[in-house]
Amino acid sequence: MTTAPSTTQAEASRPAARGRWAPLRPLVLRLHFYAGVLIAPFLLVAAVTGLLYAGSFQAEKLVYDHELTVPAGERELPVSAQVAAARKAHPEGTVTAVRPAPEAGATTRVLLSGVEGVDPEHTLAVFVDPYTGEVRGALEQYGATGALPLRTWIDELHRDLHLGETGRLYSELAASWLWVIAGGGLVLWFSRRRALRRVRGTTGRRRTLGLHGTVGVWTAAGFLFLSATGLTWSAYAGANIDELRTSLGQATPSVSAAVSGGEHAGHGSAAGTGGTAEHGVGPDKVLAAARAKGLEDPVEIVPPADADSAWVVRQIQRGWPTKQDSVAVDPATGQVTDELRFADYPVLAKLTRWGIDLHTGVLFGLVNQIALALLALALILLILWGYRMWWQRGRGSAFGRPIPRGAWAEVPPYLLVPALAAVAVLGWFVPLLGIPLAGFLAVDILLGEIAHRRGHRTYGGAGGVK
Repeated sequence: MTTAPSTTQAEASRPAARGRWAPLRPLVLRLHFYAGVLIAPFLLVAAVTGLLYAGSFQAEKLVYDHELTVPAGERELPVSAQVAAARKAHPEGTVTAVRPAPEAGATTRVLLSGVEGVDPEHTLAVFVDPYTGEVRGALEQYGATGALPLRTWIDELHRDLHLGETGRLYSELAASWLWVIAGGGLVLWFSRRRALRRVRGTTGRRRTLGLHGTVGVWTAAGFLFLSATGLTWSAYAGANIDELRTSLGQATPSVSAAVSGGEHAGHGSAAGTGGTAEHGVGPDKVLAAARAKGLEDPVEIVPPADADSAWVVRQIQRGWPTKQDSVAVDPATGQVTDELRFADYPVLAKLTRWGIDLHTGVLFGLVNQIALALLALALILLILWGYRMWWQRGRGSAFGRPIPRGAWAEVPPYLLVPALAAVAVLGWFVPLLGIPLAGFLAVDILLGEIAHRRGHRTYGGAGGVK
């Protein structure tokens, strides 16, 4: 289904299917073979690190149990008192957000930015017992899902191998090609499904082929989904997707935190106060105003960025049902100045949100994480089976010969021209699909020409006619 070669040279030339689309099969087979051989190592790394990430949610709860949980009490302290306790223990940096305890027995997180020794892209999360004000500890936090050091480390390993922007090329390359390999495998399987049914119960390469095809078909939809959602926040294809969404009026909206000047000047909690709200209505009244608008837990309270900005309270539940409503609250009056409901998001913005959350294992919680782990395991097996078939085709002493070139020449123009046009468009929109594909074609054509000229010289030197 994915990765390395899955069919012999004889099978490559065998007309398994009749009809107008049959000439495309050898071309798909060759693409599936070479994409599997060349891209499989990147997919294997993505699958292994993805498997680790799927288990990181539960591991995080165990490793950081002391910081995350406390004995449930009868009454919580005001949010302002919890923030004050966090600031007493950690006066450095600036309060950029507060996440009140979302349920009984959970801690409140006070998030600080600009703390020495903390990655600028991360925040320092100070964990406060909401019932006693005791500070339970402080850990670096990353992202909107509140990933702590263990999950952050695994997430960055999966995303960029801890190599920064350069490392992101590996994951985007894997996502760009996964759907091509999975789709090609589906085409090959359906074109030979009757023959594949007969390989059950056999041994050797044919048995491996049967396992590879069956597991691949059952998991193909999952791979297509992972590929599509992975591209939405990739470096290059992701930028093109964002530009397309914006041009269609489908960008993700945000609540307006702007507050007119004049009467509000000096009343809001400026950035320099660290979000303690020494002036203005304070976090407790802000939270009460948000509650009155129906914003249930879990929420995040963001202090004003400056004297002309409002407090922002937003829901941060990305599980199902998704809670992503948000409101802006005037720091002088405590009145809601703007509100945004997730129900009013554009369709593509909703789909993007759900797709990313499903990809990252948060939309359906533990069930989601188990499904991701199974997909990662399936991909690992498919890659290993693919390389095993390649080895078995070489009769156990060496890898088998590649699929012969020249398949494109057998495709009639009425199919080849539209296919090339579609590939060109896709290659522009998804650069890490288009650039490697163009490179592969250039090298393949060059090698074919070299082989062709060598053949002519050999034939002519033996006394034949050139």
